[in-house]
Amino acid sequence: MRIKIYLIIVLLIVTGVLFVFRQKEGDGAMANSNHKVLVAYFSRTGEQYGVGNIKKGNTAIIAEMIADATGGDLFEIKVAKDDYPEEYDALVNYARVEKQKNARPELAGKIKEFDKYDVVFLGYPNWWGDMPMPVYTFIDSYDLSSKQVYHFCTHEGSGSVKKGLAVYGHVAQNERETAKKKVDEWLKTLDL
Repeated sequence: MRIKIYLIIVLLIVTGVLFVFRQKEGDGAMANSNHKVLVAYFSRTGEQYGVGNIKKGNTAIIAEMIADATGGDLFEIKVAKDDYPEEYDALVNYARVEKQKNARPELAGKIKEFDKYDVVFLGYPNWWGDMPMPVYTFIDSYDLSSKQVYHFCTHEGSGSVKKGLAVYGHVAQNERETAKKKVDEWLKTLDL
């Protein structure tokens, strides 16, 4: 048990350090940059807190905005065996158990020619104050060490990303112009 706790702590520290070093502040948008951009994201539909039953995930909406603004390629992070509940409370409990187990769900699909990307936007909903476990599987599956990595998340009050973008899910769903403005303002602060 002590080893598992130690490994979890080490993983969180390494992820945090990589995140801090990969985040860059500057002035410049990506509209005409020479960077090859990937927007990888994990998102959920079904019943979501604050927005009800949704057909397009909150994070998917923000990911599409980022891809449109940057000319980036979209890649949805999906699990091979999607047994996540559609009902909100059941999903919250499922995510809690996954986090407690430090699970690494198998992913469906791979990114072809991952090496061609030099900028990676990584998006996810905030689950239990953290990234969902499939996002950890994604991070474990690809070498991000030579990439500029920028995090963004959606949440309903429990989300924050140091030097990244956090957008309320209800804003992504119901106030798209406000969400787009927030995305555009954030992109202008990045050194791309």
